[in-house]
Amino acid sequence: MKITDVKTFLMQAGAPNLKSWAADGSFGTQSYSGNLTGTRNWLFVKVYTDQGITGIGECSGWPRVIETAVRDLRALLVGEDPTHIERLWQKMQIAIMGHGMTGTVGAGAMTGVDMALWDIKGKALGVPVWNLLGGKVRDRIHIYAHANTPEVALSLKERGITAIKCGGVSDPVRKVAGLRDAIGDEMDLMIDLHGPPWMTPGDAARLARALEPYDLMWIEDPIAPENLDGYRRIRDAAHVPLAAGERSSTIFGLRELIEHDLVDVAQPDTGRAGGITQMKKIAAMAEAHHIMMAPHSGSLGPVAEYAALHVMAAIPNALILERIEDDWDGRARTVIPHPQQVDGYLQVPDAPGLGVDIDEEFVAQFPSSQNLSVPIGKDTTSYAPGTFDEHVYVQTRLRRGRHFRPD
Repeated sequence: MKITDVKTFLMQAGAPNLKSWAADGSFGTQSYSGNLTGTRNWLFVKVYTDQGITGIGECSGWPRVIETAVRDLRALLVGEDPTHIERLWQKMQIAIMGHGMTGTVGAGAMTGVDMALWDIKGKALGVPVWNLLGGKVRDRIHIYAHANTPEVALSLKERGITAIKCGGVSDPVRKVAGLRDAIGDEMDLMIDLHGPPWMTPGDAARLARALEPYDLMWIEDPIAPENLDGYRRIRDAAHVPLAAGERSSTIFGLRELIEHDLVDVAQPDTGRAGGITQMKKIAAMAEAHHIMMAPHSGSLGPVAEYAALHVMAAIPNALILERIEDDWDGRARTVIPHPQQVDGYLQVPDAPGLGVDIDEEFVAQFPSSQNLSVPIGKDTTSYAPGTFDEHVYVQTRLRRGRHFRPD
């Protein structure tokens, strides 16, 4: 079997409603055909073979830019045997390295191709991808949803969701306290401190101590991802699980977080970590350090979600999978079939390969329009008063009494 072609399918995905997205502030949006708003793009990749078997994958990291990278990689892949997945991953990595360290654009491109190769191999052998990864550890995957208000959290609870994540960098202790008071001890609770602006390590350490009483499953991305030394300072200051890793790619990008035990939960993004090949290796590295896996999926499309289900089915240290429970309604029409949440879980697919395909006609109805976002209104609460126009990357917290206390 030989690869005959590699094609890309880029679409503008509608934004989830604000109640479904755990983030502070208002981010840049564009209106375009179909009256959609938002800046999310979903990039799908199809690999074709001379035996009529096709594979589907998804790339994230900067989809509009990654599409060019995938087209560049096409020449390396045509004529190759798609079942030699590791060798092709290494070939792509060697080709990319001349442009510098492999970041999320290069890894995102390799991710979509790698995912499609696993899909082809599973179809060729008549088995689901999880079977190729060592078989099932579990039949269903625990998921968590986003909620920033008690009302949304209780609505999710009524639908069987047992874990929620709130977000934001302003007033975090009050938000967590209000949610915990509403949901009680029956639901797991997390917070994402994802900037902008990022906190300094000192502020993040103090906040972690303030959040200790609320028994969080984790504090996510409390400081800028480049500041690995800062994680040690936070860990030494508070007894709260830390989670990070969504902005890094490959085993090399997450190596220090894992090897230095800087986090309790690794969160590689299924669309930009380097593919199923790398996700399996990252999981093994994490397992050796008793670190759990909770793949990032907040901005991803539904093909990457399928890939995450296969990986999490086959690894022992799978903790939970992120999901926007009330996403844009076009998400369900983008793929066939669309997974359904039941009692806080997604069922692991049993069809050969990934068990999913895109509706190409539907995807084509939503051409890419915008793929960058910045806060657009001075009413955003993430920046200190009077500093919105600076758009700084890291900022010491002002109004400190309000920021670190629950009342």
